[in-house]
Amino acid sequence: MVSQLTDAYARRFYYLRLSITDVCNFRCTYCLPDGYRPNGLANKSFLTCDEIRRVASAFAALGTEKVRLTGGEPTLRRDFTDIVRTVADNDAIRQVAVTTNGYRMARDVRAWREAGLTHINVSVDSLDARQFHAITGEDKFTQVMAGIDAAFEAGFERVKVNTVLMRDVNHHQLDTFLAWIKPRPVQLRFIELMETGDGGSLFRKHHISGATVRDALLERGWTQQLRGRSDGPAQVFTHPDYAGQIGLIMPYEKDFCASCNRLRVSSLGNLHLCLFGDGGITLRDLLASDDSQAELQARIARALAHKKQAHFLHEGNTGITQNLSWIGG
Repeated sequence: MVSQLTDAYARRFYYLRLSITDVCNFRCTYCLPDGYRPNGLANKSFLTCDEIRRVASAFAALGTEKVRLTGGEPTLRRDFTDIVRTVADNDAIRQVAVTTNGYRMARDVRAWREAGLTHINVSVDSLDARQFHAITGEDKFTQVMAGIDAAFEAGFERVKVNTVLMRDVNHHQLDTFLAWIKPRPVQLRFIELMETGDGGSLFRKHHISGATVRDALLERGWTQQLRGRSDGPAQVFTHPDYAGQIGLIMPYEKDFCASCNRLRVSSLGNLHLCLFGDGGITLRDLLASDDSQAELQARIARALAHKKQAHFLHEGNTGITQNLSWIGG
């Protein structure tokens, strides 16, 4: 099905990143260094399972093929497995993914798989347990690694691991990461540190271009792969001697936004056209019943006329994104 979600720059949108909570139990230095703090909205309530079903149905009817459940930490929701099942029950959605810190994977990943989860991303910013603790604020490295093993045992053929690339923290550890993925079908994705409203000083201290990793990979015989229409923004590299892959997400590179194929809905039911945009379009007033599906689809489609050609991160404009749990990075 060709997506009916098209913007003024002829970009088609096949991929929805759906946040189901902004709460997180880790305190990562680049996101929530002081831990989770409510954003000041009184009596806020996150999307219910029924509301999530209606959002997913509307996007699927418009051509969305992939839904990624994000947060915060999405698996903190007690009904997370039910949410996975609800989204996966829509036959038009081919991929149901989650981005998680992995702390509950060893216990629950098999149930998620049985509920219909098809892809899993785990955040691991260091393969050194002490450094992992220093970055995340949690001494959970062993549990997260056990969770990755459990994902393979549950039937996931490949696990994606997200690593935020930071100067003088982990940028010089490429050899360690490559050794880890050589025998494992892991796609390790280095994500450039992005500036947020709360993280300006950290960004200036630790940002480094992913091009440094790309140059090192090309020198070692790695080859860049073609990108599918519902894939995320990573440039993916493979090597015949490695079971694993490397992905690079470089939002500061020229033309990064030209291939944008994803939209976002926050845990409060607002449609966001860009992670670093200025505001959201409310959808929640149309999520109370199935009777509003036509109007909901129309509102989503109309919103695309307002999507900007690119973000303004190069100008230091981070929009309303105070931290990456705010909308769902």
